[in-house]
Amino acid sequence: MKFISTRGGEKVSAAQAIVAGLSANGGLYVPEKFPAVPREELEEMLGMSYPERAAKVLGKYLSEYDSKELLKACEDAYSRFEGGDPAPLVRLDDGVYMLELWHGPTCAFKDMALTLLPWLLRKGCDICGVKEQILVLVATSGDTGKAALEGFKDADGVKIMVFYPSDGVSKMQKLQMCTQEGKNVNVVAVKGNFDDCQTAVKEIFADGNYAAQLKERNTVLSSANSINFGRLAPQIAYYFSAYLDLVSSEQIEMGEEIDFTVPTGNFGNILAAYYAKQMGLPVRRLHCASNSNKILTDFLATGVYDLHREFYKTTSPSMDILVSSNLERLVFEVSGRNAKLTASRMEDLKKNGKYAISADELEKIQQTFDGGYADEESSVEAMYDVFIDVGYTMDTHTGCAMKVAVDWFEKHKKDETNMVIVSTANPYKFPQDVLYAVTGNDVKDSFKGIKRLHAATAMAVPKCLLNLRDKPLRFTKSVDAKNLFAEVLDFVK
Repeated sequence: MKFISTRGGEKVSAAQAIVAGLSANGGLYVPEKFPAVPREELEEMLGMSYPERAAKVLGKYLSEYDSKELLKACEDAYSRFEGGDPAPLVRLDDGVYMLELWHGPTCAFKDMALTLLPWLLRKGCDICGVKEQILVLVATSGDTGKAALEGFKDADGVKIMVFYPSDGVSKMQKLQMCTQEGKNVNVVAVKGNFDDCQTAVKEIFADGNYAAQLKERNTVLSSANSINFGRLAPQIAYYFSAYLDLVSSEQIEMGEEIDFTVPTGNFGNILAAYYAKQMGLPVRRLHCASNSNKILTDFLATGVYDLHREFYKTTSPSMDILVSSNLERLVFEVSGRNAKLTASRMEDLKKNGKYAISADELEKIQQTFDGGYADEESSVEAMYDVFIDVGYTMDTHTGCAMKVAVDWFEKHKKDETNMVIVSTANPYKFPQDVLYAVTGNDVKDSFKGIKRLHAATAMAVPKCLLNLRDKPLRFTKSVDAKNLFAEVLDFVK
């Protein structure tokens, strides 16, 4: 399997794509073609464990990785998840299910990929003959940073540096990152929002002068954001697994189509579902759920991507994003894989803060995608209603997805398609906001919020979050976005 850049000019192996993270011209790597998973293979996967299913799906893309080693890596990665099933499916009501992706070591869906990515990257370096130290740069809106730090801590030959918006993550997310253990890790707050972090990091990747300076220090760059196909690929697997669980539990028949509703910020999670559909998974529609930063909702309705809008800080901070990087991969696909046109549009976005696709391209997107959003009040209402009706507690991001799913059902009352809502974080990662949603009580302290949320819901509290109270802060630096590379050089000296 070869990979090409959304902006043209390159054809590389999977290992090269994973090690580089981003193409030299700033484009994102995509598979040269989508591998097929025919029905007979889906039937074979029914009796497999989650690691076996993941290795089967990943093996379709990672042809130069040894299949036995890949399976062992998946088994090792997912053995770190609680409960025996890394991605359990919970039935809420007739035809409505919750795919819980937060049973990993940092209580967020990013663990599904970032427990495996260190092995994919290290093995990729071996395949490509890369001997230099790898520096993994991460821009995070909250969850990716901690999951990447935990995945890469003390990894041989790798350093990892995470940048997060100083006032754009929850208190619990900040504590998780700033108390991180490991000799090879660094965390820096950036004055601004997530888009400022992401733009600065992508500029570092794209600047040949920066690469040369790092090369002098025997260091090469890679990424743990979903711009890296090695981060995106493991996410495809849980859509297959959710579908197979519905079949094996006799909720649906093999071949019957289902919908997914996905809380979406950088567009990677929902893009993985689209890739699964391209591979042959029977997916009918993908419902893209945003918060008040509803740039994706507007784009899916109009075909115009316009950054000229107010930016909101919300209680679902991992979705507080205006520049959704992975959308470039979808735009590339519906353009007929026109790399020149995609590059031009991304340049328009960079220079003018705006681009538009054609009516035909928008029609292609709308055949699969629709968008909705939840403001703060409506997400709270959705979380409260589900808690009261069925006793299920969800985090703030999943609350946005629930609101969008409810809106769809209300608009399409005769729609009997099974709906899987993707739940992306443990509610205790946002204890004060979830507590307020389900009880109306407001507390200032995160740990008091955990205590009261536990009393209200009886939901088990993850030890990794409780233990944060007593861990010392290691990282307290805050810098301007324009100074990120200076921090990088200081870290690798």
